[in-house]
Amino acid sequence: MPARLTRPREIHMARDPDCGMEVNKETVTYGSEHAGVTYYFCYGGCKATFDRDPEKYVNGEIHGGHNH
Repeated sequence: MPARLTRPREIHMARDPDCGMEVNKETVTYGSEHAGVTYYFCYGGCKATFDRDPEKYVNGEIHGGHNH
């Protein structure tokens, strides 16, 4: 039986820049574009926080951290 080909997990996953939660880019509901980059979020609150000041996230630093 031939091996089943799968895409690496990192292709599908992204880290919410506000809280640091890992989200699936293919199924996530919330996303924003800034400076040609798409950012993905676990829920609307994280997206709203990012959208207020996206520049503070461009260096890749995780800013929040909260319980969902």
